[in-house]
This record gives sequence, structure tokens and C-alpha cells, in this order.
Amino acid sequence: MKAWVLAVGLMAWSFAGLCAAQAQDGSATLEEKGEAATDPGLNGAAPSDAFAPPRDPTIGAITNLPIPRFVSLKGSQGNARRGPGLTHMIDWVFTLEGMPLKVTAEYEHWRRVEDIDGAGGWIHYSLLSGVRTVLVTQDMAQAFATPDKTAAVVYQSEMGVVGKLLQCIPDWCRISVEGQKGWMLQTALWGVTAGEIYP
Repeated sequence: MKAWVLAVGLMAWSFAGLCAAQAQDGSATLEEKGEAATDPGLNGAAPSDAFAPPRDPTIGAITNLPIPRFVSLKGSQGNARRGPGLTHMIDWVFTLEGMPLKVTAEYEHWRRVEDIDGAGGWIHYSLLSGVRTVLVTQDMAQAFATPDKTAAVVYQSEMGVVGKLLQCIPDWCRISVEGQKGWMLQTALWGVTAGEIYP
């Protein structure tokens, strides 16, 4: 009788040892299998957000508009901050109403912008306008009646003058300065991309 009990005990001990060995050799325990059934990461499948396509850096995360793009200063003053929030230090103040600015990033209600010299920072979107403007970069730049250098000169603009952008074709843009309208070479303007067609 004692020998039979001892044999049963040895069999039980051997079975337990076998189970422990199976758990240690890399196979899943019952608890792990249950967890794997509910956790897609453990079940051999990646989490659903892992399949999300990477965000296109040329598209604004908030507006879905192109990055970079040009906007204009809505009023006569705009504070450019070191970061996207009122608690960040003001690094620059734009004071030329209607001046063109280049948007290079977006974060919630803030846009990172820069001027022709690359100066700028984060500015609240309410201080910006979608109205397109340009900055004349050549002194006494000529505006022609048609997009042709042989056309009549309608007016001339000094360097630093801000004009409203009306139309662009490759190499030329039609702008309005103090009510006068004419075509200027894109090389004489800042606030448009090379070869831009607008609108």
C-alpha cells in the first residue's frame, strides 16, 4: 500500500515538473494565452494605430493646408513667441500691416511664421489673414500693363512696399499697390513661390 501511494506521488511530481518545463521552454502558459487573446500586441498583431500612415509634413496638421504657405498679417501688430502659447516669451513683433508671412508649422491655434529675413516665431492664428500679399524686393520695381517686359510701364514701386496679390502665372504676378494694378516679375517679389500659379 505504501509502495502504491509512493508511486502515485512520484507520478504527480513528474507531471508537475513536466508542466513547469513546458512553461519555461518558451511556450505560453494558460494565463499568457488568455492575455494574448485579448491583447493584439501579444497575439502577433500590431496595434491598430501602428497601421496609420505617417503624417505628410507638407500638409498642415490642423488646417490640412500646404506647409509652407503664405499668409499676411491682419493688423498692424503681431507678437511672435518662442513657443505656441501665451506663456512663451515674445521674440519678435511684426508691425507692418498686411505684410506677407510664411507659415512653416501648426499647433492647435498657433502658427509658426517667418518674414523675408527668416525672423519670426509662433503667432496666434487670429492675427493672420488668408489674403495674399507680396513684398517688393527690388528698388523701383516696374509694373507692366501685361506680363511682358516690352509692355507699357504702369507704375514703379520702391523696395519694401506691400502689395495685394491678384494673380500669378509662371514668372509673373499681377499686384495692386495703392489702387494701381500691374504685372511684376516674380523675382522682384517675396510672398510667392517660384513658378506659382494663383489663384
